[in-house]
Amino acid sequence: MTQSLTITRPDDWHLHLRDGDMLRAVLPETARHFGRAIIMPNLVPPVVTGEQAGAYRDRILSALPEDMMFEPLMTLYLTEDTDPEDVAAAHASGLVKAVKLYPAGATTNSASGVRDFDKVRPVLEKMAEIGLPLCVHGEVTDPEIDIFDREEVFIDRVLDPLRQATPGLRVVMEHITTAQGAVYAQSGGSDLAATITTHHLIINRNHILVGGIKPHYYCLPVAKRENHRQALRIAATSGLPCYFLGTDSAPHTDANKLQACGCAGCFTATNTMALLAHVFEEDGALDKLEGFASKNGPAFYRVPENPGQITLVKQDAPVAFPEQIKTPDGPVTVFDPGFAVHWTVA
Repeated sequence: MTQSLTITRPDDWHLHLRDGDMLRAVLPETARHFGRAIIMPNLVPPVVTGEQAGAYRDRILSALPEDMMFEPLMTLYLTEDTDPEDVAAAHASGLVKAVKLYPAGATTNSASGVRDFDKVRPVLEKMAEIGLPLCVHGEVTDPEIDIFDREEVFIDRVLDPLRQATPGLRVVMEHITTAQGAVYAQSGGSDLAATITTHHLIINRNHILVGGIKPHYYCLPVAKRENHRQALRIAATSGLPCYFLGTDSAPHTDANKLQACGCAGCFTATNTMALLAHVFEEDGALDKLEGFASKNGPAFYRVPENPGQITLVKQDAPVAFPEQIKTPDGPVTVFDPGFAVHWTVA
């Protein structure tokens, strides 16, 4: 029996598109289903000024197939040299929708990130004044802190003091991975929210390590214990407006994933909406999927919802998603949830 669900066209509030050949290869995988996406600025070199964000936006739009409609929502990479007035001008122009905070060394291409938070306070104060959100990669990088504890420690040591010191600052806790993160996201009213990825709703750390190392499940922040995955499922399917979708879909070629020091990231752009329908149905919350994927994000970012719709269809036979996306640089493996999926986007 065929089952269908029609929802407002969704947005992805955390996306990596890279640049050049990789951008051209992976952009259609997102634009096929999503109306907009917050574009991560961690290129090499990073996107740190309004002028650079505008140039990157132009490259994205020039790579978009003519038959697709998609709006890239640009961000700036926060550094200790970021100019508050450039940030304000880029925001006032309508170009930049957020600023991204990477603690230096926390993840892919984060070497230019922040080490001394006192040096970025003028930028944060300006952002609070103009209502521009700060998107936070919430992990400390101290070598003595266990990688599985870095999100919880970041909330206590960095995020909470930073928010207390900057009243009115609007913050998105990106790709939360812990029960503590899910709880904290509810504590800030309309000025605090959290994105949750598709893959963190599906995998825990056992999927990476049991039965041999699975490089295509390795991401940062790394997947945690099962109790944290369950907490994320409860949060995503709760209907609470502080949670919304940010896939953190991150393309790396297999050659860069399958090596002694492989890259972190799961590529989920291709099958995210089908996987979310599976998860939400499994948890008896299909009626909450539209809020999570299509409504809560626009409400937080203070933009209109997308005008269009998509229809998800459940079929009897499992859906065969492509195993890889071909790029001139090499294949990018599509995230495999490890179970049969019967949902697809019509």
